[in-house]
Amino acid sequence: QVQLVESGGGLVQPGGSLRLSCVASGTIFSINAMDWYRQYPGKEREWVATATRRGSTIYSDSVKGRCTISRDNAKNTVYLQMNSLKPEDTAVYYCRVGTVNGLIFWGQGTLVTVSS
Repeated sequence: QVQLVESGGGLVQPGGSLRLSCVASGTIFSINAMDWYRQYPGKEREWVATATRRGSTIYSDSVKGRCTISRDNAKNTVYLQMNSLKPEDTAVYYCRVGTVNGLIFWGQGTLVTVSS
């Protein structure tokens, strides 16, 4: 089992920045990819970015160039640095990890609100 706790969400003005964090605990050695997703009200969760175990990163087109995913394996933490935030980035952001044996775990979510 892996437990995930996100933090860093909040209210920010358009053009501002936030850094989300997600700390993993539990069966850490089995973690493979670490991802960020987001969910708008009434919509399905959508993938935002992935950091693989070896450090490769992949981004959705909607955040490419504005967001940076990184992971600190020593701290069992994945980050999402979000810059140039837009009102359409307003959503609940979820951390997700996949394990080497194919299990998926989700965090509880952290709300990001971009508004003036």
